[in-house]
Amino acid sequence: MKPVVRLVAASVLMACAMGAYAQKGETVKIAWIDPLSGLMGPVGNNQVKSFQFFAEKFNQNNPAGVKFEVVPFDNKLSPAESLNNLKAALDQGVRYVTQGNGSSVAAALIDAIDKHNARNPGKEVIYLNHSAVDPDFTNSKCNYWHFRFDADTSMKIEALTTYMKDQPDIKKVYLLNQNYSHGQQVVKYAKENLARKRADVQIVGEDLHPLAQVRDFAPYIAKIKASGADTVITGNWGSDLALLVKAANEGGYNGKFYTYYAGVTGTPTALGTGGAGRVYQVAYNHYNMGGQMGQWMTEFQTKFKDDFYTGSVIHIYNALSEAMAKAKSTDPVKVAAAMEGLKFKSFNGDVEIRKADHQLQQPLYLSVWQKADAKYPYSPENTGMTLAPVKTFESYVSSTPTSCQMKRPG
Repeated sequence: MKPVVRLVAASVLMACAMGAYAQKGETVKIAWIDPLSGLMGPVGNNQVKSFQFFAEKFNQNNPAGVKFEVVPFDNKLSPAESLNNLKAALDQGVRYVTQGNGSSVAAALIDAIDKHNARNPGKEVIYLNHSAVDPDFTNSKCNYWHFRFDADTSMKIEALTTYMKDQPDIKKVYLLNQNYSHGQQVVKYAKENLARKRADVQIVGEDLHPLAQVRDFAPYIAKIKASGADTVITGNWGSDLALLVKAANEGGYNGKFYTYYAGVTGTPTALGTGGAGRVYQVAYNHYNMGGQMGQWMTEFQTKFKDDFYTGSVIHIYNALSEAMAKAKSTDPVKVAAAMEGLKFKSFNGDVEIRKADHQLQQPLYLSVWQKADAKYPYSPENTGMTLAPVKTFESYVSSTPTSCQMKRPG
């Protein structure tokens, strides 16, 4: 081979090799935009630690060979403050954004990121939704740059009511939820699913209350007791759930609660032993999964004296590292394309980012609050209690259809 040809061939091989590992060693910054102050601050502080903890884990080994760095912003649970946070993150050159506490915030970020990407080709941003579960985000308001790693309300209610339909003691249901899109959607889907699966069940009352403003839920408990409800369905989270169950215990309400977030900061302590056998949670994980997840949870608890519960953090790092390896790039345009339809193994089994709407399809679990024991030993907030698994819903059971008409770039 002539020297010039050999040189060209070597250059081509080197370029190919560099292309194969273009992202290796790069630092990928993720702007974390959620509350670090106010009534919901304890939840946000737990979650930012979760993102940082798993960044360290994935930095040790991931398919793309990248390094993740979390850049926290306190949005005070405000959509307006979140948009200011987003601008600050963009000014720092951050191309990946995560948020999840409050669907009102999520809606503002989805819209802002979509407009930014349309106006700034070459500087696109991906929004990684870890916990905002309004179904509209993967239906009528679906957006190419938005990917959701929690199960949405339609999925959780589908699983919840699949279990509830076979419980003959459920006759009268009260719907108590936060007055914003998430709480409103819980009411909507609960009514639709119960009417379809248990037409005999009565909805005996419903209330929507301000988000993160109520400090005494005793009046609501009094209304629930007066209604004769044997069951409450609530999507409340953070202080709004902790204070609700505290008021239920103090007010002597003995009905069942079907919840999304019973394991989240503050609620286990509020439950104490009073909620044993009658408080349920539907989620994509629980405290007694064992295996690698069990090891991580124990390590997290030892390190932070806190409990890990936002498993979507692991989904996000798995998806990003797999997609970046597949795309051989950290460019959000290439990574977004690689994430569409991506299948990977996560802590709760085989999962898939549905291409049609960017909603992660995954198993869900129903668990019940009970005393910790040898079989289910993990005790959140040192309560001596735990969430023990009752039923597993495989992906095909909890999956719900989408009306999304995805508009893709170009």
